[in-house]
Amino acid sequence: MIDVEGPTAICVAPNGGRLMKADHSNLPLEPADLARTARECVDAGACLIHVHVRDRDGRHLLDSSGYREAIDAIGREVGDDMIVQITSESLGIYEPQEQIAVVKETRPEAVSLALRELVPTEAHETAFASFLSWLRAEAIMPQIILYNADEALRLDEYCRRGLVPWDNIPVLYVLGRYTEGQKSKPVDLLTFLDRSKPHFSHWSVCAFGPREAACVTAAALLGGHVRVGFENNRWLPSGEQANSNADLVAAVSTSLSELGLRRADAAELRRSWQEL
Repeated sequence: MIDVEGPTAICVAPNGGRLMKADHSNLPLEPADLARTARECVDAGACLIHVHVRDRDGRHLLDSSGYREAIDAIGREVGDDMIVQITSESLGIYEPQEQIAVVKETRPEAVSLALRELVPTEAHETAFASFLSWLRAEAIMPQIILYNADEALRLDEYCRRGLVPWDNIPVLYVLGRYTEGQKSKPVDLLTFLDRSKPHFSHWSVCAFGPREAACVTAAALLGGHVRVGFENNRWLPSGEQANSNADLVAAVSTSLSELGLRRADAAELRRSWQEL
């Protein structure tokens, strides 16, 4: 059953791996910028931050030292009030074994894992299952990124085969990544929630484009958690450009409150993970 009474966790994805300062002057790239963004977004209602780090030229980087520097900076600013989730995204640069290695070297509290990247072929299934078992033993919470319903079916198969050591592993449904112009619509969520598709009890949604807030609000009303931020969108529901990631968080936080939904804090999100 879908639980619409539980609190909704708001995640902020403030930078992504592709955007540059030319895309938005307030894009946070350095650890100090990420820490300041974390504080602003906690105050606006977020409890989780999805972090990318860059090299000296601003390019996407999977690097344990870079991650630890960002995690430490965020921790000094917000303490336990925000969970830091690192990305393992390849952006076509890294191989699965490299993605796994950086997570093991970093040992974050949480990590996002794109199913299509970590398990591109059947030959990668054993390594993926072993990695998930390691994450479970280390109390690191994964979130599996699913771009379409076929990937949800594949993850469900892995669960039934015993490759996933959680009864209810968290997932992120990505809306609109491969639509024309990368513009999501709330109706895009239906393909994941169709009764013929697997149900994951701890699910979140992110969406591309100016209807981000509408998409994630629809998800929250149906019992999901939400992710917003410059990584996928830089526009407020009004059509104006957001000045900061916190503006996007605040807009969604206000919508949820006005609809009678309660925001989760970091402690509540951690407790919910312990029950999975």
